[in-house]
Amino acid sequence: MTDADGADGGGIRVASPVGRWVVLTTVLGSSMALLDSTVINVALPRIGQDLGTDLAALQWTVNAYMLTLAGLILLGGALGDRFGRRRVFIVGVIWFAVASLLCGIAPNAEVLVAARALQGVGGALLTPGSLAIIQASFHPDDRARAVGLWSGLGGVGAAVGPFLGGWLVDGPGWRWVFLLNLPLAAVCVPVALRHVPESRDPDAHGRFDVLGAALAALALALVTYALIEVPEQGASAMVIGAALGGVALGALFVRVERHRADPMVPPSIFASRQFTAVNVVTFCVYAALGGFFFLSAIQLQVVAGYSALGAGTALLPTTVLMLLFSASAGDLGRRIGPRVPLTVGPLLAAAGMLLMLRVGPGASYPLDVLPAVLVLGVGMVTLVAPLTATVLAAVDTGRAGLASGINNAAARAAGLLAVAALPLLAGMGTEAYRDAGEFASTFRRAMPMCAGLLVAGSVIAWWAVRTTPAARPEPRPACSVNCGVTAPPLEPEPGSGHT
Repeated sequence: MTDADGADGGGIRVASPVGRWVVLTTVLGSSMALLDSTVINVALPRIGQDLGTDLAALQWTVNAYMLTLAGLILLGGALGDRFGRRRVFIVGVIWFAVASLLCGIAPNAEVLVAARALQGVGGALLTPGSLAIIQASFHPDDRARAVGLWSGLGGVGAAVGPFLGGWLVDGPGWRWVFLLNLPLAAVCVPVALRHVPESRDPDAHGRFDVLGAALAALALALVTYALIEVPEQGASAMVIGAALGGVALGALFVRVERHRADPMVPPSIFASRQFTAVNVVTFCVYAALGGFFFLSAIQLQVVAGYSALGAGTALLPTTVLMLLFSASAGDLGRRIGPRVPLTVGPLLAAAGMLLMLRVGPGASYPLDVLPAVLVLGVGMVTLVAPLTATVLAAVDTGRAGLASGINNAAARAAGLLAVAALPLLAGMGTEAYRDAGEFASTFRRAMPMCAGLLVAGSVIAWWAVRTTPAARPEPRPACSVNCGVTAPPLEPEPGSGHT
């Protein structure tokens, strides 16, 4: 199979056998990461009971994955551009599968958290390659159709995830949530080797910003550690040192990026006020969503008495609404401009989170849960597609992939910090998830905080986002990233590694 470089987009047609194989391969690869992010929150109470862990270990089970993924995803995209997108994608799939096996057989929480961090490394390698392979391999006339198939099939996987994950947790057990990735990888790798053309970016040059990636990941890790460990350790020397060290490494990251010839995050890209503002809005929105889905999955099981399957499917309407109406919301945003959707959408989502305060012991699904989930879903539909389009439109077309990659990393870092900070801010004890009364009271304090983040995002959007309708530029074929988000995942979005 000859190399297909990103400049000419390759020549594969969607209707050809090879084209169908390429779509299948990329869907399988991205689905591995997507399914894990969909079902992990639902599995947390059962993991805690089985391994005898406290709330901090459950937070790390979620955050270890997001930490390495957020810190390394831009570097993963750059590796694919340089060494071959198919090659790095396959390495990522194999890495992810091996890490999933370690998660599935983990004898204790420490091993599970370490394996989840390794999963994040695999996700950072395979996630950028999924959509990048499509954009680099297909004929330009078929590229939009191929991306639509990839997105639609991925959306079906996202919708199936809660059913499958809940059934696995209630049936064979939570370990199968991770072991399910092994057969997916066993199909994905041989198909990729046989049918997917290799592609590279011929213009990729310069050094990889390994130092920048390491500093970003370490800064997030130390701040996360401090936030998670404060409830148990208090203001100990270890906690204070971790917090100060994280802040210092974050400042050093900014300094390094300003002075490197080939930075992972070029500071010049933030010269656009629109780009900077939308990323701040992204941080507020995805911090709120990350905290909401982490806490709500536990609330539904521990307090409302739902099964894992019931908790997973209870939140499904948000995914269904995204699948049905995201395209229409994107079209509306392009017609009227991003300011109104990015202002109204977070307010609707905030209202949905406040409605979740009605969910307590014996909560009725149609009367208590469903109205909250529907209002939240309408808010997400209103804001997600315009948010993506505005990020890409805020920079030159040649930097659209990089812009979306940075936005992707910002969203994941926001979710990471929210999962670490919200239990602390809400006064949640280390054993709260075992006590329905205690968890319910802290959940009632946490939901207004999530809603407040969304209101802050709405205010920033109204004040800083321009009203001019923004036509979404075509991302450069050389680099793209699939932005799957915390459960239930939002519409996959293009993004990139730095070239």
